[in-house]
Amino acid sequence: MEFLWEGLMSITWQQVVMYAVGILLIYLAIKKDYEPALLLPMGFGAILVNLPLSGVINQEMEGIGVVNGIIEWLFNVGIDASEALPILLFIGIGAMIDFGPLLSMPSMFLFGAGAQFGIFFAICVAVLMGFDLKDAASIGIIGAADGPTSILVSQVLHSNYVGPIAVAAYSYMALVPIVQPVAIRLVTTKKERRIHMDYTPGTVSQKMKIAFPILVTFLVGLVSPQSVALVGFLMFGNLLRECGVLGNLSDTAQNVLANLITLLLGITISFSMRAEAFVNFDTLLIMVLGLVAFIFDSIGGVLLAKFLNLFRKKKINPMIGAAGISAFPMSARVVQKMAMEEDPSNVILMHAIGANVSGQIASVIAGGLVISLVAAYL
Repeated sequence: MEFLWEGLMSITWQQVVMYAVGILLIYLAIKKDYEPALLLPMGFGAILVNLPLSGVINQEMEGIGVVNGIIEWLFNVGIDASEALPILLFIGIGAMIDFGPLLSMPSMFLFGAGAQFGIFFAICVAVLMGFDLKDAASIGIIGAADGPTSILVSQVLHSNYVGPIAVAAYSYMALVPIVQPVAIRLVTTKKERRIHMDYTPGTVSQKMKIAFPILVTFLVGLVSPQSVALVGFLMFGNLLRECGVLGNLSDTAQNVLANLITLLLGITISFSMRAEAFVNFDTLLIMVLGLVAFIFDSIGGVLLAKFLNLFRKKKINPMIGAAGISAFPMSARVVQKMAMEEDPSNVILMHAIGANVSGQIASVIAGGLVISLVAAYL
């Protein structure tokens, strides 16, 4: 009882806040089914790392000294020293993606690019608000709605806010069905949301599907070398899927590897959610700026579609542009659901998926470009 009392008395109000954050994340994962594979381990990890003298951070043993706890060790090995966990996750993500709809409609590549506007807008706002450039760049990447990329960029740039950035990125990924419809309706009319689009399935050969990940890796490596780790592993995972001779490895990457890395990544990133580093005014600003980045990414894609419609006879449903973020396939589903709410006969899912997988590529390229630009400036 004495030890229990001493432990309770050593808890700070900041740690109490983190217990509440952890419980909230667990609630959202279980009750609301918001990205449970990530939010649940992050929430539980937030509680673990904020227990007084928590052994998952470090342990002081008489005669031995201080020994790194398991979560600190995982963070040092898997994220801090090598960025291995977020990069390895891209193998699984790549193996899940079918680029067929995108290859049959190459114009959808434009929306993957247009829906990255919010990243650079948020970076400018963060700099104006007084954040250091490396922190501002890391905050802006939240807008990509791509948790692994956000973690990688913030870690490579040695941001002081890895934990809040990770929580914001994964939270907004989970909240796509809530946030995106609001952003889309802000800049579209009912008439625009009712636009029908014809879809004639194009013939995408197996050779083209195999050549595509190789070609993308080569081109991105020349244009944005800092993106190679991200794009290369994403495309490698896709090559496993499309090559036709490694079905077992493709299945393993999509299921076992992706689930294992997601689990480890979720609980490991909680190392950056210690109360003394997390509970401050800057964290609140980061959450707000991340939301701004996410909203303006969606708006940027929509406005690009509306701009293109000025020159087209066959109009594009501008909601397709919002699917250019990397939250695959959630964003495409949101766009299709909104289209059917306006007109039950309107099916634009394949166009939305094409834009969505384009956004997956564009977000990791944007991450590499941001790293390159910040490195060049500093």
